[in-house]
Amino acid sequence: MAKPTAAKPAAAKPAAAKPALASLTPIASLHSLVAEIGQRIAADIASGRLMPGARLPTEQEMMDAMGVSRTVIREAVAALRAEGMISTRQGIGSFVAEQPAHALFRIEPGQTASLADALHIMELRTAVETEAAGLAAERSTKAQRRTIHAALSAIDAAIERGEPAVGEDFAFHAVITDATGNPQFRRFLDFLGRFIIPRASVRIRALNLRTYLMTFQEEHRAIVAAIDAGSVEQAQAAMRAHLISSSQRYKALAPGSGGAF
Repeated sequence: MAKPTAAKPAAAKPAAAKPALASLTPIASLHSLVAEIGQRIAADIASGRLMPGARLPTEQEMMDAMGVSRTVIREAVAALRAEGMISTRQGIGSFVAEQPAHALFRIEPGQTASLADALHIMELRTAVETEAAGLAAERSTKAQRRTIHAALSAIDAAIERGEPAVGEDFAFHAVITDATGNPQFRRFLDFLGRFIIPRASVRIRALNLRTYLMTFQEEHRAIVAAIDAGSVEQAQAAMRAHLISSSQRYKALAPGSGGAF
Protein backbone atom coordinates (compact mmCIF):
# COMPACT_ATOMS: atom_id res chain seq x y z
CA MET A 1 0.00 0.00 0.00
CA ALA A 2 1.48 3.32 -1.06
CA LYS A 3 2.27 5.76 1.67
CA PRO A 4 0.24 8.97 1.54
CA THR A 5 2.19 11.85 0.04
CA ALA A 6 2.94 14.53 2.57
CA ALA A 7 1.37 17.84 1.73
CA LYS A 8 3.86 20.42 0.56
CA PRO A 9 4.11 23.43 2.86
CA ALA A 10 2.51 26.53 1.44
CA ALA A 11 4.98 28.82 -0.26
CA ALA A 12 5.90 31.78 1.88
CA LYS A 13 4.60 35.08 0.59
CA PRO A 14 7.40 37.31 -0.67
CA ALA A 15 8.18 40.16 1.66
CA ALA A 16 7.04 43.54 0.44
CA ALA A 17 9.91 45.24 -1.35
CA LYS A 18 11.27 48.23 0.48
CA PRO A 19 12.07 51.34 -1.57
CA ALA A 20 15.77 51.53 -2.40
CA LEU A 21 17.49 54.27 -0.44
CA ALA A 22 20.18 56.32 -2.12
CA SER A 23 21.90 56.52 1.24
CA LEU A 24 22.47 52.76 1.32
CA THR A 25 24.70 52.39 -1.72
CA PRO A 26 28.50 52.37 -1.83
CA ILE A 27 30.33 55.67 -1.93
CA ALA A 28 32.15 55.97 -5.25
CA SER A 29 34.58 58.69 -4.27
CA LEU A 30 36.40 59.79 -1.14
CA HIS A 31 35.90 63.43 -2.13
CA SER A 32 33.83 65.37 0.34
CA LEU A 33 32.33 62.31 2.00
CA VAL A 34 30.30 64.23 4.55
CA ALA A 35 28.71 66.41 1.86
CA GLU A 36 27.98 63.44 -0.40
CA ILE A 37 26.30 61.44 2.35
CA GLY A 38 24.25 64.48 3.34
CA GLN A 39 23.15 64.90 -0.28
CA ARG A 40 22.09 61.25 -0.50
CA ILE A 41 20.01 61.35 2.64
CA ALA A 42 18.48 64.68 1.57
CA ALA A 43 17.61 63.12 -1.80
CA ASP A 44 15.86 60.21 -0.07
CA ILE A 45 13.83 62.69 1.97
CA ALA A 46 13.00 64.92 -0.98
CA SER A 47 11.88 61.97 -3.12
CA GLY A 48 9.67 60.49 -0.40
CA ARG A 49 11.75 57.34 0.02
CA LEU A 50 12.21 58.55 3.59
CA MET A 51 8.93 60.03 4.79
CA PRO A 52 8.47 62.56 7.61
CA GLY A 53 8.82 60.73 10.92
CA ALA A 54 10.68 57.79 9.35
CA ARG A 55 13.72 56.48 11.14
CA LEU A 56 17.02 56.77 9.30
CA PRO A 57 19.20 53.68 8.83
CA THR A 58 21.42 53.09 11.83
CA GLU A 59 24.96 54.39 11.91
CA GLN A 60 26.22 50.82 11.53
CA GLU A 61 23.99 50.17 8.51
CA MET A 62 25.26 53.31 6.80
CA MET A 63 28.87 52.55 7.70
CA ASP A 64 28.59 49.03 6.27
CA ALA A 65 26.75 50.12 3.12
CA MET A 66 28.95 53.09 2.27
CA GLY A 67 32.28 51.97 3.66
CA VAL A 68 32.93 55.09 5.73
CA SER A 69 33.77 55.76 9.34
CA ARG A 70 31.32 56.48 12.14
CA THR A 71 32.73 60.01 12.39
CA VAL A 72 31.83 60.77 8.77
CA ILE A 73 28.27 59.48 9.27
CA ARG A 74 27.83 61.51 12.45
CA GLU A 75 29.08 64.71 10.81
CA ALA A 76 26.71 64.26 7.86
CA VAL A 77 23.76 63.63 10.18
CA ALA A 78 24.74 66.61 12.33
CA ALA A 79 24.76 68.86 9.26
CA LEU A 80 21.28 67.69 8.26
CA ARG A 81 20.07 68.19 11.82
CA ALA A 82 21.40 71.76 11.76
CA GLU A 83 19.38 72.37 8.60
CA GLY A 84 16.23 71.11 10.30
CA MET A 85 15.85 68.12 8.01
CA ILE A 86 16.21 65.47 10.68
CA SER A 87 15.93 65.17 14.44
CA THR A 88 17.79 62.87 16.81
CA ARG A 89 16.25 61.10 19.79
CA GLN A 90 18.77 60.17 22.44
CA GLY A 91 19.28 56.41 22.59
CA ILE A 92 16.75 55.74 19.80
CA GLY A 93 18.12 57.12 16.55
CA SER A 94 17.67 59.80 13.92
CA PHE A 95 14.35 60.56 12.25
CA VAL A 96 13.14 62.65 9.33
CA ALA A 97 11.67 65.90 10.63
CA GLU A 98 7.88 66.01 10.56
CA GLN A 99 7.97 69.17 8.44
CA PRO A 100 11.31 69.12 6.59
CA ALA A 101 10.15 70.90 3.43
CA HIS A 102 11.52 74.26 4.54
CA ALA A 103 15.04 72.84 4.49
CA LEU A 104 14.93 71.06 1.13
CA PHE A 105 16.28 73.91 -0.99
CA ARG A 106 19.96 73.11 -1.24
CA ILE A 107 22.77 74.20 -3.53
CA GLU A 108 25.66 71.82 -3.09
CA PRO A 109 29.35 72.28 -3.96
CA GLY A 110 29.11 70.09 -7.05
CA GLN A 111 25.85 71.53 -8.25
CA THR A 112 27.36 74.41 -10.21
CA ALA A 113 29.79 72.31 -12.23
CA SER A 114 27.90 72.80 -15.50
CA LEU A 115 27.12 75.91 -17.48
CA ALA A 116 23.38 75.18 -17.27
CA ASP A 117 23.58 75.13 -13.46
CA ALA A 118 25.41 78.46 -13.44
CA LEU A 119 22.76 80.02 -15.67
CA HIS A 120 19.94 78.78 -13.44
CA ILE A 121 21.54 80.49 -10.46
CA MET A 122 22.04 83.66 -12.52
CA GLU A 123 18.28 83.75 -13.16
CA LEU A 124 17.61 83.38 -9.45
CA ARG A 125 20.06 86.15 -8.65
CA THR A 126 18.50 88.48 -11.22
CA ALA A 127 15.13 88.31 -9.48
CA VAL A 128 16.60 89.02 -6.03
CA GLU A 129 19.47 91.39 -6.73
CA THR A 130 17.50 93.67 -9.05
CA GLU A 131 15.23 94.51 -6.12
CA ALA A 132 18.21 94.77 -3.77
CA ALA A 133 19.87 97.37 -6.00
CA GLY A 134 16.70 99.48 -6.00
CA LEU A 135 16.43 99.34 -2.23
CA ALA A 136 20.11 100.25 -1.88
CA ALA A 137 19.52 103.34 -4.02
CA GLU A 138 16.56 104.29 -1.86
CA ARG A 139 17.93 103.49 1.60
CA SER A 140 21.74 103.45 1.61
CA THR A 141 23.64 105.72 3.97
CA LYS A 142 26.77 107.68 3.07
CA ALA A 143 28.86 105.15 4.96
CA GLN A 144 27.32 102.26 3.05
CA ARG A 145 27.92 104.00 -0.27
CA ARG A 146 31.57 104.49 0.69
CA THR A 147 31.76 100.76 1.40
CA ILE A 148 30.28 100.00 -2.02
CA HIS A 149 32.91 102.25 -3.66
CA ALA A 150 35.65 100.50 -1.69
CA ALA A 151 34.39 97.11 -2.90
CA LEU A 152 34.40 98.39 -6.48
CA SER A 153 37.99 99.58 -6.08
CA ALA A 154 39.00 96.21 -4.65
CA ILE A 155 37.86 94.58 -7.89
CA ASP A 156 39.98 97.04 -9.89
CA ALA A 157 42.99 96.18 -7.74
CA ALA A 158 42.47 92.44 -8.23
CA ILE A 159 42.21 92.90 -12.00
CA GLU A 160 45.48 94.86 -12.01
CA ARG A 161 47.12 91.98 -10.14
CA GLY A 162 45.94 89.59 -12.86
CA GLU A 163 43.53 87.81 -10.52
CA PRO A 164 40.00 86.59 -11.39
CA ALA A 165 38.51 88.75 -8.58
CA VAL A 166 36.00 86.10 -7.51
CA GLY A 167 36.08 87.04 -3.83
CA GLU A 168 36.07 90.76 -4.58
CA ASP A 169 33.10 90.37 -6.94
CA PHE A 170 31.14 88.51 -4.28
CA ALA A 171 31.99 91.19 -1.71
CA PHE A 172 30.75 93.93 -4.07
CA HIS A 173 27.34 92.31 -4.51
CA ALA A 174 27.20 91.52 -0.79
CA VAL A 175 27.72 95.12 0.35
CA ILE A 176 24.95 96.24 -1.99
CA THR A 177 22.58 93.86 -0.22
CA ASP A 178 23.81 95.28 3.11
CA ALA A 179 22.75 98.73 1.90
CA THR A 180 19.12 97.57 1.51
CA GLY A 181 18.67 97.72 5.28
CA ASN A 182 17.08 94.26 5.06
CA PRO A 183 19.44 91.57 6.42
CA GLN A 184 17.55 88.81 4.62
CA PHE A 185 19.06 89.88 1.29
CA ARG A 186 22.57 89.40 2.64
CA ARG A 187 21.60 86.10 4.24
CA PHE A 188 20.34 84.88 0.87
CA LEU A 189 23.58 85.88 -0.85
CA ASP A 190 25.65 84.24 1.90
CA PHE A 191 23.55 81.11 1.48
CA LEU A 192 24.47 80.96 -2.21
CA GLY A 193 28.06 81.83 -1.34
CA ARG A 194 30.54 82.03 -4.17
CA PHE A 195 28.19 80.02 -6.37
CA ILE A 196 26.88 83.44 -7.40
CA ILE A 197 30.14 84.01 -9.32
CA PRO A 198 30.01 81.37 -12.08
CA ARG A 199 33.53 82.02 -13.34
CA ALA A 200 34.68 80.20 -10.19
CA SER A 201 33.28 77.02 -11.76
CA VAL A 202 33.09 77.81 -15.50
CA ARG A 203 36.39 77.93 -17.36
CA ILE A 204 37.28 81.20 -19.10
CA ARG A 205 40.17 81.20 -21.55
CA ALA A 206 43.07 82.97 -19.89
CA LEU A 207 43.79 85.30 -22.80
CA ASN A 208 40.32 86.81 -22.52
CA LEU A 209 40.10 87.01 -18.73
CA ARG A 210 41.17 90.65 -18.35
CA THR A 211 38.82 91.82 -21.13
CA TYR A 212 36.01 89.85 -19.54
CA LEU A 213 36.63 91.37 -16.11
CA MET A 214 36.87 94.90 -17.43
CA THR A 215 33.55 94.49 -19.24
CA PHE A 216 31.56 93.53 -16.17
CA GLN A 217 33.43 96.11 -14.09
CA GLU A 218 31.98 98.85 -16.31
CA GLU A 219 28.54 97.40 -15.58
CA HIS A 220 29.36 97.51 -11.87
CA ARG A 221 30.19 101.21 -12.21
CA ALA A 222 26.77 101.88 -13.74
CA ILE A 223 25.12 100.20 -10.74
CA VAL A 224 27.16 102.27 -8.30
CA ALA A 225 26.40 105.51 -10.15
CA ALA A 226 22.66 104.81 -9.95
CA ILE A 227 22.87 104.01 -6.22
CA ASP A 228 24.86 107.21 -5.62
CA ALA A 229 22.18 109.17 -7.48
CA GLY A 230 19.47 107.61 -5.34
CA SER A 231 17.63 106.45 -8.48
CA VAL A 232 15.68 103.30 -7.69
CA GLU A 233 14.66 102.60 -11.29
CA GLN A 234 18.13 103.21 -12.71
CA ALA A 235 19.76 101.01 -10.07
CA GLN A 236 17.31 98.21 -10.78
CA ALA A 237 17.82 98.58 -14.53
CA ALA A 238 21.62 98.62 -14.18
CA MET A 239 21.69 95.52 -11.97
CA ARG A 240 19.29 93.66 -14.22
CA ALA A 241 21.28 94.61 -17.34
CA HIS A 242 24.50 93.46 -15.64
CA LEU A 243 23.15 90.07 -14.64
CA ILE A 244 21.44 89.43 -17.97
CA SER A 245 24.62 90.42 -19.83
CA SER A 246 26.60 88.12 -17.53
CA SER A 247 24.29 85.24 -18.42
CA GLN A 248 24.78 85.95 -22.12
CA ARG A 249 28.55 85.96 -21.67
CA TYR A 250 28.42 82.63 -19.85
CA LYS A 251 26.29 81.18 -22.66
CA ALA A 252 29.07 82.16 -25.03
CA LEU A 253 31.29 79.71 -23.14
CA ALA A 254 29.17 76.78 -24.32
CA PRO A 255 30.93 74.35 -26.72
CA GLY A 256 30.38 75.34 -30.33
CA SER A 257 29.05 78.78 -29.48
CA GLY A 258 31.97 80.56 -31.09
CA GLY A 259 31.86 83.15 -28.30
CA ALA A 260 34.85 85.22 -27.34
CA PHE A 261 34.69 84.39 -23.63
